[in-house]
Amino acid sequence: MIFYDCETAPNPRRARMAIAEKGVEVETKAISITKGEQLSDAFRQINPRATIPVLVTETGTALTENTAIAAYLEEIQPTPPLFGTGPDERALVWQWNAICEAQGGMAVGEALRNGNPHMANRALPGPQNYAQIPELAQRGLKRFAAFKDMLDTHLEGRDYIAVSSFSFADISAYVFCDFARVIKMRVTDEHPHLKAWFDRVSERPSASA
Repeated sequence: MIFYDCETAPNPRRARMAIAEKGVEVETKAISITKGEQLSDAFRQINPRATIPVLVTETGTALTENTAIAAYLEEIQPTPPLFGTGPDERALVWQWNAICEAQGGMAVGEALRNGNPHMANRALPGPQNYAQIPELAQRGLKRFAAFKDMLDTHLEGRDYIAVSSFSFADISAYVFCDFARVIKMRVTDEHPHLKAWFDRVSERPSASA
């Protein structure tokens, strides 16, 4: 398997953490977003949508979405499970992962891509250029603040986000919460339940992957 990675971006980190949790051996190739390597003709032969991460399986299938990569890893290496056990738990992990992507990841993306002058005309990832919308940057900040409030309430009395064990939903939430430092919205003691969970996940070896 070949994993196309970028150390500075949040979505490749989600895949890295899943790979590390599963203990799967992959060949890694670094793609620099700063240098625009994801937009090169060579990389777009692998992923025409010019986004990272990409996992090319042993049969040559290119998986270009984190959920697809995580689902594939779960199939080839069922233990430790990252999607719980049984239909109810699997559904809950997928549910909470979707919530974290829509309410957390998208919020950070809105704030960063529409508010950072270095990302002018790159308001969305992919091969097309899109102009920034400053109002979306402000909305993203408000949305992420609401996301943190929601998680803090949800995590009271819980060790993990979706089920009683660590799951892919925790990976997504953790990466988005950590990456929010780029919009100056770190996890602090203001949200004690969220902070306790964040510190607990930070101690896992995969958090350093």
